[in-house]
Amino acid sequence: MSTVPPADPGRPAVSPTSAPPAVPPLGGIAAGVALVLLAVLVGVIGERASGTAGPASTAAGATVPPTGRTTTVTVTAAGMRYQPDHITVPAGDRLVIVLTNTDSRRHDLVLATGARTPLLDKGATARLDAGVIGGTVAGWCSRPAHRQAGMTLTITATGGTSSTPSPAAPTPGMNHSMPPEKPAVDAMADPGPDFTARDATLAPAPAGRLHRITLRAKEVQRDVATGVTQTLWTFNGTAPGPVLRGRVGDVFEVTLVNDTDAEHGIDFHAEALAPDTAMRTVEPGQSTVYRFTAIKAGIWMYHCSAMPMLYHVGNGMYGALIIDPPGLPPVDREFVLVQSEFYLGGQGQPGDLAKMRADQPDAVVFNGYASQYAFRPLTARAGERVRIWLLDAGPNRSSAFHIVGAPFDTVYVEGGYRLRPSDPGGAQILDLAPASGGFVETRFAQPGTYPFLSHVMADADRGARGAVRVTP
Repeated sequence: MSTVPPADPGRPAVSPTSAPPAVPPLGGIAAGVALVLLAVLVGVIGERASGTAGPASTAAGATVPPTGRTTTVTVTAAGMRYQPDHITVPAGDRLVIVLTNTDSRRHDLVLATGARTPLLDKGATARLDAGVIGGTVAGWCSRPAHRQAGMTLTITATGGTSSTPSPAAPTPGMNHSMPPEKPAVDAMADPGPDFTARDATLAPAPAGRLHRITLRAKEVQRDVATGVTQTLWTFNGTAPGPVLRGRVGDVFEVTLVNDTDAEHGIDFHAEALAPDTAMRTVEPGQSTVYRFTAIKAGIWMYHCSAMPMLYHVGNGMYGALIIDPPGLPPVDREFVLVQSEFYLGGQGQPGDLAKMRADQPDAVVFNGYASQYAFRPLTARAGERVRIWLLDAGPNRSSAFHIVGAPFDTVYVEGGYRLRPSDPGGAQILDLAPASGGFVETRFAQPGTYPFLSHVMADADRGARGAVRVTP
């Protein structure tokens, strides 16, 4: 908390710390009736012409007379927080905030009164005239999910009136209005005859040792369960993103194009590079190229590296990269499943970050849709050797993958074999923590329908289930 004593009347107060050089004020416009808008517009024009700073509006709850004094406070944006994040001002003082961004991410400051700074790059400074403070005023960063991650600021007037902050201004990719009723997932509901499940068939690793791939960060609306639609952040429009595959020693050159209003990046778990450069984020409308060599085998997660990472992963930005173990034997059929969770926001809205933090998923799914393979089963023939790769993308829940009626004779987990066909024993589950992966192999002895699920039964009830239909 920062408490600043009032300055002498008519003279700006000195910040508690040395303020960086101020950039020219931008001014602002508060919402209000037409006459107030006109007056403010005239004032802003005058301020810009004269080069002096002026408030966008009088702050919330400003029922006290102005003192004629100005309080100036220096605020730093760093680590997804404002420092300080609570400013106390004598009631009736005009408040000027000098905001400097020392974070690698871009930030701004928006007040509930309508005053705001521009988006600031690292090292940039802006001066915000918050107006005469007569009550409590809320502030936040308008970048998508930054406010939800805790990047907020509160202004309090000593000796003033307490007031409820104005509703938040809309943030791209987020819903700050009164949310619609949140839908419920019925994992037993049939999606209907027009539903097409995601193809879980795994294609062979492409030829060549250099793989050039373009991933586009996209915000899309997708069904995640029967009757349930969410706004997702995705790679190439799907959650999970495209499955990538190669061999040990292959080089991956991945171009990320950011088509959204939020910053995004990629963390490839298979890369062995310094993360402060390799996992750089990309601003809206920009692109960058990630290049790395796959030096170890396994099924690796890739996901958005932007903060808050929990929100970006929980809202759909993840995928699988498979690096074949040397000498991987051929099989008759090969599938890939990515287990993940959905924490529902309102119908058609992004996910709920509070639910993500509380580990309260509404759905746990394979390949982005609850129970899809229960209604559109995977297929195989009796006696065929089937390999199923599995990545647990989380962000929070572990998996205990099990196929009813088909013990595993091969289990490969996190880069090594736990069980091979020549071993006398067998296995009943593939147990994975979030961000880990592996594969199992089995032969289906007879025709029939073989259910599969996460044996974390609550998650199976939430949609982490499916089936393999085996024909003669």
